[in-house]
Amino acid sequence: MTTMTEGSVREFKMPDVGEGLTEAEILKWYVQPGDTVTDGQIVCEVETAKAAVELPIPYDGVVRELHFPEGTTVDVGTSIIAVAVGDAAAAAAPVQEAAPEPAEAPAAQAPAPAEAEEKKPEGRQPVLVGYGVATSSTRRRPRKSPGAPAQEASAAIQAEMNGHGPVTRERPLAKPPVRKLAKDLGVDLATVVPSGPDGVITREDVHAAVAPATAPAEAPEAAPAATPAPAVPAPAVSYDTARETRIPVKGVRKATAAAMVGSAFTAPHVTEFVTVDVTRTMKLVEELKQDKEFTGLRVNPLLLIAKALLVAIRRNPDVNASWDEAAQEIVVKHYVNLGIAAATPRGLIVPNIKDAHAKTLPQLAESLGELVSTAREGKTSPAAMQGGTVTITNVGVFGVDTGTPILNPGESAILAVGAIKLQPWVHKGKVKPRQVTTLALSFDHRLVDGELGSKVLADVAAILEQPKRLLTWA
Repeated sequence: MTTMTEGSVREFKMPDVGEGLTEAEILKWYVQPGDTVTDGQIVCEVETAKAAVELPIPYDGVVRELHFPEGTTVDVGTSIIAVAVGDAAAAAAPVQEAAPEPAEAPAAQAPAPAEAEEKKPEGRQPVLVGYGVATSSTRRRPRKSPGAPAQEASAAIQAEMNGHGPVTRERPLAKPPVRKLAKDLGVDLATVVPSGPDGVITREDVHAAVAPATAPAEAPEAAPAATPAPAVPAPAVSYDTARETRIPVKGVRKATAAAMVGSAFTAPHVTEFVTVDVTRTMKLVEELKQDKEFTGLRVNPLLLIAKALLVAIRRNPDVNASWDEAAQEIVVKHYVNLGIAAATPRGLIVPNIKDAHAKTLPQLAESLGELVSTAREGKTSPAAMQGGTVTITNVGVFGVDTGTPILNPGESAILAVGAIKLQPWVHKGKVKPRQVTTLALSFDHRLVDGELGSKVLADVAAILEQPKRLLTWA
């Protein structure tokens, strides 16, 4: 997504990196004005409502301007970086840096012929968006002038201030916009108490530091008036950082909130519960761990619960459907993309296993392992979170008995799995300690009635109580 402007300056726009997403936050810039970039080079990392994605630039040139600082949320289709290409590239570097003396400008604009032609990058790799990743690194265009050492020192200091250079002394942690705000308000960041994650100073911290200093300064001006001084209202953004922490709603959290509100107030939810003895399932898990077919694979109760749900859907296919409001139709899916709710540092995401219904148990174990590890590393792609049909959320890992899960938008059902605990249970006429859990199934009552929902939940419970039904029912 690029646009040509006057003077051979190309504008690179924020692309849609995830099937209809409308905005993305700029997490980090890897280049600065004056840097030389090549086709396919990564210039920034952005976070969408789905995942973090690195964006490559699709042409060669010199960075002329970064339109937005890090931490800014930008709409898709908005220009985020200007790059001078062709003849304009030679003149791009001095545009961003004021030359100490006008006489030095011509020397800075005339790079050597050997420097004008760079070797094309090799080993291009496919990425989510753009034209591939170049192996070359960012290069600063050389400046030939007597003041080069001084300019290099100045550039190093500026890079350090912007968070792109080595820090030779301990400095307060703050983003460039916050540093500029502190400078404008005359606040020494070394005196500000940080409230952000990992000790990062926020805008609110800077305003809070200004507020106490402002009130005493206004008192002397009110004294000569011989009238009661009006109360000075506290700044709207000021609050007690020791008692409160404000976290911007953006990225995955923003998308999750919107999706949950939309789902809760669009699909009429019904949740049913069942408590089941899963002792035999737990024994089967231990046996499968010793099976050579599962060597190197992670085998846990979630694997058999997922398989049990897939078998229950096969026995009750109408539950695997979605509601088409525009067409006023119920769309029955003949495939199962099984979603697994995963907690990540960026928030809750629900990637899904494509065509889970067609996988053998070892294949399902492999897919589950890849899904969980990718989610924990924060590398889940937007495509992996599209097209789910039903979902499993394992709240039992937190020691919770069960819950009333909210449907993932566009899906018909979600199964919550509670903690598996040793409890007294009547088994063969005697009270014995057994492994017991509680399952909860929420479904969209527009397309799943009570009978169908109850049959699905009962089938899952029956399989977990007698795992041999995986063979007889499948």
